[in-house]
Amino acid sequence: MKFCKKYQEYMQGQEKKLPGLGFKKLKKILKKCRSDFHSDNAIDGLHDTQTCPHHCPVCDGTFFPSLLKEMSAVVACFNKRAQKLLELHLASGFRKYFIWFKAKLQNNHVTLIQEGKDLVTYALINAVAIRKILKKYDKVHYSKQGKAFKSQAQSKHIEILQSPWLCELMAFHINLRESKVNYSKASPLFEGCNLTYDDDGQPSLTCELFDSVKVDIALTCSICLDTVFDPVSLTCGHIFCYMCACSAASVTIVDGLKAAEPKAKCPLCREARVYEGAVHLDELNILLSRSCPEYWEARLQTEKVERIRQIKDYWDGQSRAFLGV
Repeated sequence: MKFCKKYQEYMQGQEKKLPGLGFKKLKKILKKCRSDFHSDNAIDGLHDTQTCPHHCPVCDGTFFPSLLKEMSAVVACFNKRAQKLLELHLASGFRKYFIWFKAKLQNNHVTLIQEGKDLVTYALINAVAIRKILKKYDKVHYSKQGKAFKSQAQSKHIEILQSPWLCELMAFHINLRESKVNYSKASPLFEGCNLTYDDDGQPSLTCELFDSVKVDIALTCSICLDTVFDPVSLTCGHIFCYMCACSAASVTIVDGLKAAEPKAKCPLCREARVYEGAVHLDELNILLSRSCPEYWEARLQTEKVERIRQIKDYWDGQSRAFLGV
């Protein structure tokens, strides 16, 4: 079965109407561009093997704006639903039951697991669709504009595989799967998520979607070069330990990452303005604390000392400022 048909069947099979790519419409734009170019060549007596010029006003004026709009809608929907689901799972006390009642969900893990899996599948199949349509664009135009557009999408934070909520959902899926709960079979598109370790003992989150996409998220902090502790994802998608991120942003843990200067850059990609919208990865934190308890306990004691020192220094400074010393 061709991917276009498989994608349409998947989107039409969703209980709730979700935003997606107009895959068929985008392919028609490219097909029209190719046929128009061949017609013009035939009139001019040209026999160029190229199917469409590198910078095509027809495609560039309709294809990319349409794709950008649809990608933005998909990412916004995914982030909103994932955040809502994880808030429901991590809530406690009265707030948990209030959210449960408001969302009209059953109070059981089965519902949460299924919705989490559905959201991961939704993210990955749309990532495949985006990759395939951009590859088609480059094939038609004999260009690299599709790859360039993908890079621009990443800089605008509308690349769905870049979303911190995808990492959180993968960890969430593993956390609930490992609890003693029987749940329905996975979607035929969804191969499941796993926490794996390389030969050096460094962990990563992996997830596969049928024959096209394998997501591999490294969980090693590039600052301290150890497994991320109290992990946080910057808006560029890179993951660090919370204290390491605070150090890179030149802020204390008391002030937090929101106090970072706009010019502060990600230590990896050097992108600015990435700290204010940082997301604490609570599900990932739970997963890693369960998977490597000895490391977690040792790191917890080390960080406790450093946190106490920073808090003491902060309040000493505030007291001196207040007294005018």
